[in-house]
Amino acid sequence: MDVSARLRTKLLLLEPEFRGATTQMWRSEGLLERYQTYLCTMHAVIRASVPLMELALRRMADRPGDPLSEPLTVYLAEHIQEEAEHDAWLLEDLRAAGAAPEDALGPLPPPDVAALVGPQYYWIEHHHPVTLLGYIAVLEGYAPAPGLTDRIGRLTGLPAAALRTVREHAALDAGHLDELYALLDRLPLTRDQEAAVAVSALHSFDALTRLFVRLGRSAPAPSLRGAGPIPPTGVTR
Repeated sequence: MDVSARLRTKLLLLEPEFRGATTQMWRSEGLLERYQTYLCTMHAVIRASVPLMELALRRMADRPGDPLSEPLTVYLAEHIQEEAEHDAWLLEDLRAAGAAPEDALGPLPPPDVAALVGPQYYWIEHHHPVTLLGYIAVLEGYAPAPGLTDRIGRLTGLPAAALRTVREHAALDAGHLDELYALLDRLPLTRDQEAAVAVSALHSFDALTRLFVRLGRSAPAPSLRGAGPIPPTGVTR
């Protein structure tokens, strides 16, 4: 069994709880307010993506004799370009959804965001940058489903301009995930390194599930309460 197949098998064990959390998150009741809160929360997550990869690149440069150095460096450099400005998409979506970018930029990121993103900084600095691949596998392997954009637009009356991030990631992330799994299968990983990637992925999946549980249960932030959809010009149906 390939490295990627072993990782997929491990992640399958956590899928039922994640699916339950996302089902609750995307239910129709109160979806507009939850979607605005979702955009703020995902901005806090996604704005760390490029800095994490840049940090991993710098730490790989400190390992010139590492057999993972060349393929991992090439992958990270390319993926940084692919993920650039995605945090800006979320701010644009938030504005189009009737809220303000300051709702995402001002508050302290929630603890569940730090629990998802923070361990990656530690493992890159104090173990090995390859652990980041487990985190990437989860974020891209459990991206929005292709039909989610239409559902959000239909239930909230929001225009297509408010749904760019969900729409683009539903289209892009399947291809990105295939590239990542192909990389994992050709990297000369030791058993310990493969285990580290798996630990990173399993922790990330659990933390992402906890984040969606909170989103599904929480009321909108005070600054978002009562924010209605903008007029239905160009509504996605």
